[in-house]
Amino acid sequence: MLVTLMNLLRACWRPSSNRHARTGSDAAGRQDGLLWYKDTGQHVNGEFSMAVVQANNLLEDQCQIESGPLSFLDSGPYGTFVGVYDGHGGPETACYINDHLFQNLKRFASEQNSMSADVLKKAYEATEDGFFSVVTKQWPIKPQIAAVGSCCLVGVICGGVLYVANVGDSRVVLGRHVKATGEVLAVQLSAEHNVSIESVRKELQSMHPNDRHIVVLKHNVWRVKGLIQVCRSIGDAYLKKQEFNREPLYAKFRLREPFHKPILSSEPSISVQPLQPHDQFLIFASDGLWEHLTNQEAVDIVCSSPRSGCARKLIRAALQEAAKKREMRYSDLKKIDRGVRRHFHDDITVIVVFLDSSLVSRASTNRGPALSLRGGGASMRSNTLTPP
Repeated sequence: MLVTLMNLLRACWRPSSNRHARTGSDAAGRQDGLLWYKDTGQHVNGEFSMAVVQANNLLEDQCQIESGPLSFLDSGPYGTFVGVYDGHGGPETACYINDHLFQNLKRFASEQNSMSADVLKKAYEATEDGFFSVVTKQWPIKPQIAAVGSCCLVGVICGGVLYVANVGDSRVVLGRHVKATGEVLAVQLSAEHNVSIESVRKELQSMHPNDRHIVVLKHNVWRVKGLIQVCRSIGDAYLKKQEFNREPLYAKFRLREPFHKPILSSEPSISVQPLQPHDQFLIFASDGLWEHLTNQEAVDIVCSSPRSGCARKLIRAALQEAAKKREMRYSDLKKIDRGVRRHFHDDITVIVVFLDSSLVSRASTNRGPALSLRGGGASMRSNTLTPP
């Protein structure tokens, strides 16, 4: 069991002793200190750009882009899958999602021989159940894994249709061209589940009418039970199953009163919409980006930049804003190593997916080469969290 845990941590951690070193091939992306990037690549529906910057001691963000078959059937759905997984409390849940969610989606898409909102919902459920099996097995030796979780944002482009599923507060924004004005407007496509949003607080309060402390304002930040800002996630077993909210879990995570139904949910908000010729690109990003840039600012940066490297440019813009808020120079911020860097900004993941309307419209018949890429350059599934 200890070997399993150590393998997981190795899979999620990348050394940064030489923060100015540039390593890696173009195919797998490149590393520049705490920044990993893949400036440009090709997916079934167009081009993409991808970048990740680390702030935590262990990188808690994970991400992937998969393009090609979306099932295990030769005649099954075909398209592009994008996932952004923003972990909290540790990297284990995000790593597990990165290893299992897409495979679960392919399994259910094979059963239905199609892509649908139901396929996405079942894939989320299976991923949650699988991670809970890991928590159950590791609980005796590593009980703190019950307090590890992850936001989970997914986009699937298939047959000219965009499917978006989300738990947590990562976000996908569409850049849509307005013919009348020539502008490219930002359109947010994902629903967020952060209790800083009043409507989200009210929804949670309505689901727990007998709990006056279901949402607590703590240090000027709204938190569920005073502990966590998101009310939907994968993992966080300690707020979903009473059996994991007890000793030997750290006291700071244990609730004073027992609960009889899950406090957090893993059910994703799902939207389905046909893509239009004026839909130009999608920006998938963890909340680390949106803390510093508005939707429209991000869209404007992509519009004014070459496609190659635009994800890296978005991260640079966010870090410049983070430095400005702390009245320091961007060049000085870049010198701060992981761990300490978390006091200035979060891990940030950005995937920009460009939409070639001619490719989107014939995606079901366009059988180009398959693509599988993980943020950070991990191209092999580690299976480090498969229950023994």
